Amino acid sequence: MTDFQPIQLIPRVTEATANAEDTARADLYGLLATLLYRAPDAALLHHIAANRAIGEDAATTLGEAWNGLCDAASIATAAETADEYQQLFIGVGKPEVLLYGSYYQTGFLNERPVVALRDDLARYGLVRQDNVSETEDHIATLCEVMRFLVAGEDAGIANLAEQQHFFSRHLQPWVDTLCDAMAAHPQARFYVQVAVLLKAFMAVEAIALDMH
Repeated sequence: MTDFQPIQLIPRVTEATANAEDTARADLYGLLATLLYRAPDAALLHHIAANRAIGEDAATTLGEAWNGLCDAASIATAAETADEYQQLFIGVGKPEVLLYGSYYQTGFLNERPVVALRDDLARYGLVRQDNVSETEDHIATLCEVMRFLVAGEDAGIANLAEQQHFFSRHLQPWVDTLCDAMAAHPQARFYVQVAVLLKAFMAVEAIALDMH
C-alpha cells in the first residue's frame, strides 16, 4: 500500500486522464481539500483572487460560487483566515463545525461510516499516514481521494465507476449538511464562500456522475 498524502494542491495527471474537464475537476477537489484541511496562506489567497472565472463560465452557478470565493480571497488576510479556521473547525474542546462524515451520518465521530470508508481506501491502496491525526472521513481527505480517483495513474482504480461509487457512498449523503453548517456560522466570513463553492461543486458532480 502507498502512503496516502491527505493534501496536495496540484494533481498529478497523466496524459490518459488529462482532458480539460477532468483536470479542472481534479484541481478543484485539490483546492477544496487544501482549504478545508488548513487555513490558506497569503500566497494561496492571492492565487485564488487572481483567477476569476470570466465570460460564460462566470455565469454558471459554479462560476458564481468561484468568483464569490475570489472576492473573499481578495480582501481576506492570512491571519484572518487562520483565526477563522481556528474558531470554526478547531476551537477549545469540541469544534463548532465538525468536518467528519460519520458525525453527519450517525451523530457520532468515528462510527461505522469510517469502517466502510477504510475498506474502500484499502482497496485503492491508500492508508492514513502516522502523522495525520484526523480520521479518514475528514472532508479534506475525501476531497483528496476524489482528486486521486479523477487524476490517478492507475486506470483500474482511477476511473468513472469508482468516482461514482466513492462520491455516492462517502460524500453525497452528508456534504450539503456540512456546507449549510459552515455557511450559517456567525463567525464565518471567508469560509462562507468555501461552503458555497463546495456545495455548488458537489451539486454539479452529483448530476455529472449520475448522467454517465
